[in-house]
Amino acid sequence: MIPLQIKGELRSGTGKRAARAARRDGFIPCELYGGKENIHFSVTPQSLKDLVYTPEFHVAEVEIDGRKHRCIMKDIQFHPVTEDILHVDFLKLEEGRKIKVEVPIHFSGMAPGVKAGGKLTQKLHRVSIKTTPANLIEDVTLDVSKLKLGQSVRIRDIKVGDEIEVLNNPSIPVGSVAIPRALKSTGAGEDEEEEGEEGTEEEGTEGTPAEETSASE
Repeated sequence: MIPLQIKGELRSGTGKRAARAARRDGFIPCELYGGKENIHFSVTPQSLKDLVYTPEFHVAEVEIDGRKHRCIMKDIQFHPVTEDILHVDFLKLEEGRKIKVEVPIHFSGMAPGVKAGGKLTQKLHRVSIKTTPANLIEDVTLDVSKLKLGQSVRIRDIKVGDEIEVLNNPSIPVGSVAIPRALKSTGAGEDEEEEGEEGTEEEGTEGTPAEETSASE
């Protein structure tokens, strides 16, 4: 993973007054934490463009006072009216220390259900993972080449290495092939829809039907 290069200027002052001063000068106040000490610095709005205004996940390499720090953007604050960036927090990546990040989900393959007239809909665009900096990935890919009409792919279908933990509920649907009204009116795709839904009902407590369990809650 090639990190984005960001040049920062060390800030001597901290607090709201120093942050306002940085903004008046056209800079964005930032803070880098996760190492031995927190570092306060400023960057230009242009330097954050490729990191902030993108659906993709990136690692950043921030250079401050001649030293380079490999990190990720952990938090960002926007102005409620102008939507200008007010402040950014960066987390320094420490070798062997696990971190939680969200990466985008992409689909691969052509679903048979789409060829049959259905529409592939992506319901979840990002997934939360936990891993070490050495095993960070930019995204995850889900194969939809076996999806028929009415079928879905779920979090449990995401394949990643043993070094990466997926934090989302495994039963959450990520994408599905919807059956158009025109096909429903003719009854086409009903068998495939039933096949896709088979085994997806939530389980209740042991010895109790799921429907009765949810009704009593």
